[in-house]
Amino acid sequence: MFFFFGKQYSKLKLVINIITKQTILLMKYVSKITTLLIIVIFIIQSCNKDDFITDANAKLQFSKDTVFFDTVFNGVGSATRYFIVYNPHSSPINISNIELAKGTSSKYRLNINGNPTNFAENIEIAAEDSMFIFVDVQIDTNTDNIIEEDQVVFNTNNNLQAVNLLAFGQNVHLLNDSVINSQTWTNDKPYVIFNSMALNENETLNIEAGAKIYSHRDSRIIILGTLNVNGTFDEPVIFDADRLNGHSSIFFDNDSTDNYDDVAGQWGGIWLTKLSKNNNINFANINNAVIGIQVDSVGQENSFQLKIHNTKIEHHSYAGILAIESSIFASNCLLTDCGYYNLAITRGGSYEFYHTTFGNYWNAPRQTPAIYLNNYFKYDETIYIYQLEKAYFGNCIIWGSNDTEIGIEQHEAGDIFNYTFENSIIKVDKESDIDISDNEHFINTINNNDPLFTDYYEYNFTLQENSSAINSGAIEITNLYPEYLCNDLNNETRISDDAPDCGCYEFK
Repeated sequence: MFFFFGKQYSKLKLVINIITKQTILLMKYVSKITTLLIIVIFIIQSCNKDDFITDANAKLQFSKDTVFFDTVFNGVGSATRYFIVYNPHSSPINISNIELAKGTSSKYRLNINGNPTNFAENIEIAAEDSMFIFVDVQIDTNTDNIIEEDQVVFNTNNNLQAVNLLAFGQNVHLLNDSVINSQTWTNDKPYVIFNSMALNENETLNIEAGAKIYSHRDSRIIILGTLNVNGTFDEPVIFDADRLNGHSSIFFDNDSTDNYDDVAGQWGGIWLTKLSKNNNINFANINNAVIGIQVDSVGQENSFQLKIHNTKIEHHSYAGILAIESSIFASNCLLTDCGYYNLAITRGGSYEFYHTTFGNYWNAPRQTPAIYLNNYFKYDETIYIYQLEKAYFGNCIIWGSNDTEIGIEQHEAGDIFNYTFENSIIKVDKESDIDISDNEHFINTINNNDPLFTDYYEYNFTLQENSSAINSGAIEITNLYPEYLCNDLNNETRISDDAPDCGCYEFK
């Protein structure tokens, strides 16, 4: 009996040991599963925060880069425009802030994702999702800019992106990427050129006295036909950039001046193409472009491609006039403040300048002269030679901040290279390669004698009392074209005293 019980006890003990071991193994397995689950749950929970993209290179995308308001009525809010902000990434993104670049001074109003505000913080966009921003603008065309610009700025992980805002006031003639035929522009309200404007071949654009033409950044006035600018002394025609009021650090980061009156390079300039002909400009102010007037190769014989009188060409980042194998007749003009050349004559041509002042005191180092003449062009190691049939400067002033303000580059292969400076004030360093004692090219010139401009820092190029330009001109030169030259740029007579003065202004 006892023996039997002992056997049963041994079996029971064996079963208990087996169960105990299995239980321990099960508990270890459960413990591992529990630990794994805890880790998974922790990772999932921690990903709720880490899901947001923190890489500064992760950029937003926009449905458009510029929100454009073509016409805004005076004192009345515009129609509402919108653009879409996309998160193209597979994870959510957080925008630290959205704001107008001009802040409280902006003419624009925003609605950001349904919230009417011009400033928002911590805006989240889910993965591969988007949001809407609505914009409107209110402009007073009596006091505000003709073109009102701003930007909606996005700061995402310290990465700045922007969508431009651009609105035109109502009281303008707007030409947006336009090609026009013959017409007349009046002085009823300003003309604003956006994305350039072209006049067709064999068509004529007449611009009446007092008209104002403003061009947007990079825009050009391209003439394939004929341009007639008919300004008067009392009502000159104005060609300028469209920024009329104070500076904005959005577009001119390093500019600290108070207005745009003398900021070069704001628009492209006037381009008289090789197809244009018989262009006339009288009493105009051409300001603040890259090239004030570019005159391209002319195919007309016995006719000037451009006649220009009584015109101020000021503040241009490259050149006041760039002439390329063309022909120009000019009188009573003022060319000042250019980054490279007041006048660049390239690839020859035929030119006459009378009673014109070339004064260049560009506010940065300048290695180029006020006037430059050449007769060749080099392209892909090939040199092309042209004829400089005539470059005549009579009763002029060529002066500036450089030691030498005349540059002459004649390729020896050219057989015609005619230029003359007569009864003009010129600035040429005695150590330069230009021989100012050469009486064939320099006739009765006044060399290196300061003309004493009234205040060239303020672009006032009238003459002081002791100027070397006073009575230094030749009446014979003035009398060549009395209809153009008897009065100066200020409409003062030149023929009432001993002799005319050099340059565009007569001393009074």
